[in-house]
Amino acid sequence: MDTRAFKLALNHSDNYHRQGFGHKAEVAKVLDSEYQSSLIQEIRANNYLLQQGDVTIKLAESFGFCWGVERAVSMAYETRQHFPTQKIWITNEVIHNPSVNQRLQDMGVEFIPVIEGKKDFSVVASQDVVILPAFGASVQEMQILQEKGCTMVDTTCPWVSKVWNTVEKHKKKNYTSIIHGKYSHEETIATSSFADKYLIVLNLAEAEYVCNYILNGGDSTEFLTKFSRACSAGFDPDRDLQQVGIANQTTMLKNETEQIGKLFERTMMKKYNPAELNKHFQSFNTICDATQERQDAMFKLVDEELDLMVVIGGFNSSNTTHLQEISFERHIPSYHIDSAERILPGNAIEHKPLGKPLEVQSNWLPTGKVVVGITSGASTPDKVVEDAIARILEIKAAALV
Repeated sequence: MDTRAFKLALNHSDNYHRQGFGHKAEVAKVLDSEYQSSLIQEIRANNYLLQQGDVTIKLAESFGFCWGVERAVSMAYETRQHFPTQKIWITNEVIHNPSVNQRLQDMGVEFIPVIEGKKDFSVVASQDVVILPAFGASVQEMQILQEKGCTMVDTTCPWVSKVWNTVEKHKKKNYTSIIHGKYSHEETIATSSFADKYLIVLNLAEAEYVCNYILNGGDSTEFLTKFSRACSAGFDPDRDLQQVGIANQTTMLKNETEQIGKLFERTMMKKYNPAELNKHFQSFNTICDATQERQDAMFKLVDEELDLMVVIGGFNSSNTTHLQEISFERHIPSYHIDSAERILPGNAIEHKPLGKPLEVQSNWLPTGKVVVGITSGASTPDKVVEDAIARILEIKAAALV
């Protein structure tokens, strides 16, 4: 389908809203009371340092709620206020943070049920309101909702929309979109829905496999088996890798996205010679500023003397996981938690090691003086970070009694 024409038509529909409803000031007061932290403001003002007893807390210089997340949460709150009696649904978690999503549920915002891995939109009636989350929704989902005639409130982050525009440019020139992302992530599902031909690569290793195929050929059956869930219908690696454009899931590691882009550029240059590069390769900067800032701050933080690192954010949050990867690669003991409740009594912590299920670690805080680095993903409120710091200080204070 012509996704660009569909989106243009949607933008002119009375049932589609990309802005708030005039309640921003009222909602801002509520959000500040629920999610902001005076302690975090004090630590920021003190050069991102907090010293109390044997504990030194070092905060990353950029962490927590980004502008796109604040906008999405604010619009969700405004929606509830603007439609106080109507049934409100959301197609997915508005952001990847359990406390924020639970708060919306407490406000009567319900999630579209998933049955056998598929969303059941039959529950939505024409008079209902449906919120599209910060990660966006697929074209197919928006089409279903438009046909139902319900009210849509689209909180998609503008950075995500920027990637969609890039994919539209690829499609216009019959290029295959090479998307650096996770094929099962909501954002990448939405982005790929705007493409005609696409291939999703998770990391540099997968990109190298694809580039080797472009240069040397290979077993197309093996290729399609490897990317069976990460390519467009009818994908043919011998036909569809002659012209490629680069796009990305906005929460991926910036450096890896850049490396993948350069790898494909070199590959197409080698395959078709430099003079023909522009006929076979396109690249636009679609790296999210907020993601980049948080990753840069994390790289700076792990260069300091730290005894351990606490990374706070949803376990299904891609940008938080990538922050965890940075400390893992520096061999710093690191604990990914989604809330302060994971810091248990008796100096134990329930955390998610990189690529592994949840586990409980005993005696995770060492005795004596300790320097703790802390950061949080772009969907994590400052209040959650404050609560985690308070738990750490409590544990250390109890050890002295």
